[in-house]
Amino acid sequence: MRGMNRFVARIAQRTARPSPEAETLLRESAVAWLSTSADGMPAVVPVWFLWDGDTFLVFSKPHARKVRNIAQNPRVMLAIGEPEDDFDVQLVEGRAELIPAQDLDALLAMIATKYRRWLAGIGLGLDEFAATYAQPIRIAPTRFLPWRGRTWNGQSRRMAPSLVGAPA
Repeated sequence: MRGMNRFVARIAQRTARPSPEAETLLRESAVAWLSTSADGMPAVVPVWFLWDGDTFLVFSKPHARKVRNIAQNPRVMLAIGEPEDDFDVQLVEGRAELIPAQDLDALLAMIATKYRRWLAGIGLGLDEFAATYAQPIRIAPTRFLPWRGRTWNGQSRRMAPSLVGAPA
């Protein structure tokens, strides 16, 4: 039984991998919908994010509900994609962790690159962004779940090969 517990622990620590198609969506999408819950009542909010190929980075106001929820329950879900494309959305289950605010400075260049147009459009400079959204959140995906609209058949063919046949 002890050996089985170590095996389960190793499996649980593995990071899930998106399909190549989903990888593009994760890098290019501007907004994700983050769902958190501490008391059984889901809280869903739009967030800007960075995807580095392994984890998501989200930035929050330090006293936001999502931060309080994650401190109590690190299980989260993200929805990324546009409904205009027949609801072609990538759902991501993951485990979130609040990371030290001092790490935010190293991430500002990536924020500036991805969100330059949006920041300028709302008149938000990087210094003000860093002061307002000072709580970085790292999300390690545990499962990728592609969601397709009614006009598309054959979902398993578009999933990463390691996930074909995996239960939904």
